[in-house]
Amino acid sequence: MYFYPKDFTTGCTREACGFRDEFQGLRDSNLRVFGISIDSIESHERFRKEHNLPFDLLSDCDGTVSRLYGAYNSLFRIANRITFVIDKDGKVLSVTKNMFSPGVHVSAAKDAKTL
Repeated sequence: MYFYPKDFTTGCTREACGFRDEFQGLRDSNLRVFGISIDSIESHERFRKEHNLPFDLLSDCDGTVSRLYGAYNSLFRIANRITFVIDKDGKVLSVTKNMFSPGVHVSAAKDAKTL
């Protein structure tokens, strides 16, 4: 599950496309991918379609979920770029925080299969 700031921005597009490009390998490792931002459902639908994203994007318009995971940035009213790898029992296995290197998040998810 990864939180990201905004649909259609350069870094967020790069991150989403990175997850798209690695999606089959992640699925083969029994990992599921969900992207979460405060963007609207409509924005997510356009973003998914434009970039052929094979995973769900979840809308957290009021920031409730982002706040619960410590990802909400109240100064800019966006979600910070944070990736959580969570096992099937709900245990958080890893947390990756890096606003400026979207590729790090995809690598963290790929490495999760070795945890």
